[in-house]
Amino acid sequence: MELINNYKILPIKYNDTKPFILDIHYAKRLPSISYSFGLFFYDDLVGIITYGTPASNSLCKGIAGEENKKIVLELNRLVLKNNIKNEASFLVGNSLKLLKKPKIIVSYADTKQNHTGYVYQATNFLFTGTTKPRTDMAGKNGKHSRHHLGDKTKRVIRSAKHRYIYILGNKKDKKNLLKKINYPILDYPKFQNKNYITNTNIQTQGILI
Repeated sequence: MELINNYKILPIKYNDTKPFILDIHYAKRLPSISYSFGLFFYDDLVGIITYGTPASNSLCKGIAGEENKKIVLELNRLVLKNNIKNEASFLVGNSLKLLKKPKIIVSYADTKQNHTGYVYQATNFLFTGTTKPRTDMAGKNGKHSRHHLGDKTKRVIRSAKHRYIYILGNKKDKKNLLKKINYPILDYPKFQNKNYITNTNIQTQGILI
């Protein structure tokens, strides 16, 4: 447990994440969740973060090879009620400490939502490039494309996303896993739209990652 200025981070149940993910998050879709933590201000749950197995098995193998695919987790939802300054980085940074090690954490910042990933930059994630936009077969009832309808004529756009990676472990783990990363480590991208004003490049009604 971390407690600073009346904030604390605790494990929460799957059902506790639902109001944040389904009512606040732009995707309105529950991802695979293996670990979930809540940000509490006193006793009020004001934010959640979830980690789960990435939907793409090829991603799990591609990041650091077949031998490390089982330790890959995706930070797949980060949602705040009010997005008060530093809440996002506090939740990300301290929730990472609660995960079992070693782990390779991957997360994405969606360019369609005007996200650059400043919260990841603030918490020392590695930037490994931007995916190309593409289309997928439409999923059933708005679900992920892996639950597609089998109709190749019905497509949905997958926007370009900035990809960030964090290596979680002791000094030896970090050194060894860094050598295994198959993506180039690049300079952080910068946000270009000066008319889009937010705390850390995240919409003011809540984190939408």
